[in-house]
Amino acid sequence: MVDSVELGIDVFLEDHRPRLKKERLGLLCNHASVNRDLVHDRFLIRDHPDLSLSCLFSPQHGFAAEKQDNMVESDHRVDRATGLTVYSLYGAHRRPTQEMFDAIDVLLVDLVDVGTRVYTFMYTMAYCLEAAAACGRKVIVLDRPNPIGGAEVEGNLVATGWTSFVGLYPIPMRHGMTLGELALLFNTEFGIGADLEIVPMRGWQRSSCFDDTGLPWVFPSPNMPTLDTALVYPGQVLWEGTNVSEGRGTTRPFELVGAPYWDSNEVAERLGGYDLQGCFFRHASFEPTSGKWAGVPCNGFQLHVTDRTTFRPYRTSLALFQVVFSLYPEGFRYKQPPYEYEFEKLPMDLIIGDQNIRRQLEEGIELTRIEDGWKAELQEFMHKRDRCLLYR
Repeated sequence: MVDSVELGIDVFLEDHRPRLKKERLGLLCNHASVNRDLVHDRFLIRDHPDLSLSCLFSPQHGFAAEKQDNMVESDHRVDRATGLTVYSLYGAHRRPTQEMFDAIDVLLVDLVDVGTRVYTFMYTMAYCLEAAAACGRKVIVLDRPNPIGGAEVEGNLVATGWTSFVGLYPIPMRHGMTLGELALLFNTEFGIGADLEIVPMRGWQRSSCFDDTGLPWVFPSPNMPTLDTALVYPGQVLWEGTNVSEGRGTTRPFELVGAPYWDSNEVAERLGGYDLQGCFFRHASFEPTSGKWAGVPCNGFQLHVTDRTTFRPYRTSLALFQVVFSLYPEGFRYKQPPYEYEFEKLPMDLIIGDQNIRRQLEEGIELTRIEDGWKAELQEFMHKRDRCLLYR
């Protein structure tokens, strides 16, 4: 147990105050941007005598994480607690405008990431870096833990032609980086070139999961209620591109998976032919209250992680997808566009980041062969990643 992790916000307030005394600060955050004592950043910064907070920016799902997936938000509102304007970066604008940046000199970024390529918060940060580079503004990222750990990396990179707001850069599904490290990667290896500073945490180790830190969990988005959700998300997010329920509309999103046309015994039998470690598929029935199959009983599983060190979420869900696709050609369907501002491409391909991998899975090509196909590009990514790591 590592119970002495100091978050970037705390280090920033302790060490980075004097030189920003005359600067107008903006803050990209949401309701989960709190310190160890659950005090929100905006209050910590507003109440500091040497700092001046001018406005707030929010990512997908809204400042309070009240919006469901793909719900476009209003351009801005006023935060009642502080009177500050909150600019939404998941509405008419996904990039800060010149007018927004005219109100600030420095943008602080403090968001809870969940360690998965398709989680859009990192791309909102990337757009802010691009805007800052164009406008001559400085960006300071206040770092936080990768809740599913920073040691394991898994999956294919986003292929050329398949970039989107759930995959702007060629990175794997499970990237094993903190938000600060991702900012360095985007800014240096992918050429944004903004005036960027990272305020690292103190005491965080790459092998640590979130419950090793002693920090309180605050759900960063409406369907990310627990660490258990985050652990399976790098694989279970695939089901967003299908008519299979990923458990939205239940109390266990992404842990629960199924559909009315599944026979869980049949699925489990086929899964036995795959090497899937560190997890257990417990037979479960559930009835979503919203989303896919709302009010309709679904047959499926709750995915339990039994060993975090050997569990491979992406491999596990790819295997389950391949089984379900082969068993239920009459019932299974892909979700059609639009998806995350994309109106033409198949959502499943955008989530996987590569149309060819989806086709290989459909053809029943052995999963280990598919994984072998991305080993070289993953190794190339690892070299870039190593140059941006802040913690060992």
